[in-house]
Amino acid sequence: MGDRLHEIPVTRLKGVGAALASKLTRIGIQNLQDLLFHLPLRYQDRTKIIRIGDIRLGVESMIQGTISSAEIADGRRRSLLCRVQDGAGIISLRFYRFSSEQRNTMKVGVQVRCFGEPRQGASGLEMYHPEWQTISEKHAPSDENTLTPIYPSTEGLTQQRLRTLCSQALGFMNHPDALQEWLPASLLSADHQWSLTEAIRYLHNPPTDANVRVMLEGRHPAQQRLAFEELLAHHLSLQKIRLRIRRQHGHPMPARQKLMTQFLELLPFTLTDAQQRVAREISDDLSQSVPMLRLLQGDVGSGKTVVAALAALQAVENDFQAALMAPTEILAEQHYNNFTQWFKPLGITVAWLTGKTKGKKREQQLELISSGEAAVIIGTHALFQDDVIFNRLGLVIIDEQHRFGVHQRLALKEKGQGATPHQLIMTATPIPRTLAMSVYSDLDCSVIDELPLGRTPVNTIVISDDRRDQIIERVRNACLEGRQAYWVCTLIEKSEVLQCQAAEVTAEQLQEWLPEISIGLIHGRMKSVDKVAVIQAFKEGHLHLLVATTVIEVGVDVPNASLMIIENPERLGLAQLHQLRGRVGRGTVASHCVLMYHGPLSLKGRERLQVMRDSTDGFIIAEKDLELRGPGEVLGTRQTGMIDFRIADLGRDEALLSTVKDAASQLMSEEPDSIEPIIRRWLPQGDHYAEA
Repeated sequence: MGDRLHEIPVTRLKGVGAALASKLTRIGIQNLQDLLFHLPLRYQDRTKIIRIGDIRLGVESMIQGTISSAEIADGRRRSLLCRVQDGAGIISLRFYRFSSEQRNTMKVGVQVRCFGEPRQGASGLEMYHPEWQTISEKHAPSDENTLTPIYPSTEGLTQQRLRTLCSQALGFMNHPDALQEWLPASLLSADHQWSLTEAIRYLHNPPTDANVRVMLEGRHPAQQRLAFEELLAHHLSLQKIRLRIRRQHGHPMPARQKLMTQFLELLPFTLTDAQQRVAREISDDLSQSVPMLRLLQGDVGSGKTVVAALAALQAVENDFQAALMAPTEILAEQHYNNFTQWFKPLGITVAWLTGKTKGKKREQQLELISSGEAAVIIGTHALFQDDVIFNRLGLVIIDEQHRFGVHQRLALKEKGQGATPHQLIMTATPIPRTLAMSVYSDLDCSVIDELPLGRTPVNTIVISDDRRDQIIERVRNACLEGRQAYWVCTLIEKSEVLQCQAAEVTAEQLQEWLPEISIGLIHGRMKSVDKVAVIQAFKEGHLHLLVATTVIEVGVDVPNASLMIIENPERLGLAQLHQLRGRVGRGTVASHCVLMYHGPLSLKGRERLQVMRDSTDGFIIAEKDLELRGPGEVLGTRQTGMIDFRIADLGRDEALLSTVKDAASQLMSEEPDSIEPIIRRWLPQGDHYAEA
């Protein structure tokens, strides 16, 4: 039997030395299987030569003609400029990067074949840096008979080099065992009937009669066959985590009701039907000896925290500790204040720990945690630190899951001392069904799908910033009538320093324009104690207007604030805009959110703001966000540890997900030996979800 492709290093290929191997490693290619699964992003049609007179602006074309002039053009940037004609028209080829060899080759009278995108340039019709080759009696380029693939690349790795390497790798596929088919024949149904080898060959070298439109949309059967297996690999990877945790021992915590009944009697409101239903689901999970893994979704203001408090009380009644972890100090502080207010009358001590907790205060909090005196512990990711020793940790509640990686979430299980803590993961960023079925498929899911009584929907207005004066007047009137407002500054720069400076400048300008209004400022670079002081002053009504960066996205709850202005909303994702808008409409007063954009808006920008204006339903907005920005952007790829899919697309391939789920169950029960190889093939960096 020949070598399997995943066992053959790329250095076996002709022309691959240490330097090229290093560049390939940079894009995740170490062996021939990696190379063949490095699939084209798109295709170019180089099968037909187009007459220069017939080419269209912006449409990539293959041309052939004779060089009529070649010169070095001086300008802002020196360039090699060649004029090419074919009897039907004339075009210029412009190269800003060129070698002396190229300069000597491209001379008057030489025939060339070029492929590029014609644009309007300084000398008329131009192609910038087209791919080119000379034509002579000795060297006539072979006519293309397949579409030309364009691969994802990295610096120093040309398309031509990648094509040559992939072509060599395809030659290794002639052995029947070279690329193992891990899916059983029963799974290769009518929808996915292509063999793996057929699909790979087709996608690297599609024939000229291939339906390019279908391929560009990713809907060709060859692409769907691979998308199916890739989604299956991700799903199996998550199921491995789920099984691993399910096999571990958890502490059963039966519902004892006493503290929970007292707590509900003290609340100034009644839980909604949805809150009660979700609380029962969580309570049932906690009473089992299998560790809970539950995702709690609820739109902004739906009352997830109260449900989390009930779960914490169930742990406390069984003599266990509950830890709640939030991604920011502002949100952690908000939770600490709520839980202290709720639990103090019940005689429950709440500890508080963040990265900023230092010295004696830190020692004191660590002692409360390790001695077990504190039954509930609230904090940021500082709860992961080695010196944090819990007494009897039974429940971990994580707020805003999308801000934490799977690794961080699973790291807390080490704090369970002999048993895995139950996990409740909360998010106010509604997760589209497609993501819930794939990226979060290791979790059971509960949804709070109704808002508490008395909440008023927020009216959203989209307006250009050339009407800024009117908006400022609106803020003045609202504040003088006793209401409060937010003014959110966003900057396209990633630099936190620049964002904070923008907020500072805006606050100064607004103070000049609104001298009678009391204005506060909050941004990410302020000391924690100062942030807390500003939010407290805003809550107590000492400040009318709060100027802020997106740091207030979660965790600020001021019922009297009924107006929000968001500058440059076109720079933010829909989920983030929805989160920000959720800071208003928390009381009974009619609330408004003004999206003040800087024109002109792109078509997509206009569409996104239209979604915000038309809907206050977080789930509809989340689905649209996924459609417009893709899963990596929506989830924040860096934080989740989720790699981008190579060929699958969650929006496009939603129809495959239920089949994927069934296929995973079948493999786990009938073909368990094929699971690891499938995961390794598609997640070559290792089973990244399960390594935590």
